[in-house]
Amino acid sequence: MNSVIFRFTAPYLTSLMLLFSVFVLLRGHNEPGGGFIGGLVAASAVAIYGLAGGVSSVRRALYFDPMTLAAAGLIMAVLAGGASFVAGVPFLSGLWWFPAVLDGVAISTPLFFDIGVYLVVVGSVSSIALTLAESEDA
Repeated sequence: MNSVIFRFTAPYLTSLMLLFSVFVLLRGHNEPGGGFIGGLVAASAVAIYGLAGGVSSVRRALYFDPMTLAAAGLIMAVLAGGASFVAGVPFLSGLWWFPAVLDGVAISTPLFFDIGVYLVVVGSVSSIALTLAESEDA
C-alpha cells in the first residue's frame, strides 16, 4: 500500500496489536483465548507492518527469523508437556508452582504451553505472509 496515512499509522497500530496479543495470551490462560488467538493477532500486526513498510522492514524489526520463533515455541510447548513425565503424571498434565518470590502468583506448565503455541503461530503465520509478499514482489 502506498498511502501516507497508512505508512504513518502502521507502526502505532502494530504496537497496539502486539500489546493486545500479549493481553489475549495471558488472559486466555484461564479464560477463552490464549496462545493461538494471541499469536494470530500478533501475526496480523506483523502483516500490517509488512504491508506498510515492506518485507525488509519487517525482517529488520523481527530480529529473529520467523521460523526460529516457531521452532523455539514448539520446543517450549513440548517441554511444557514433557514436564509432567518428571512429576509422574500423564503427558500434558498441568503442574503449578507458587514461588514465594512472586507472592502467590502461580507459574504453570499450561502457561509455558500457551507461550509455546503463541510463538509457533506467530512464527509460522509470519513466515508464510513474508514468503508470499516476497514472491509477489519478485
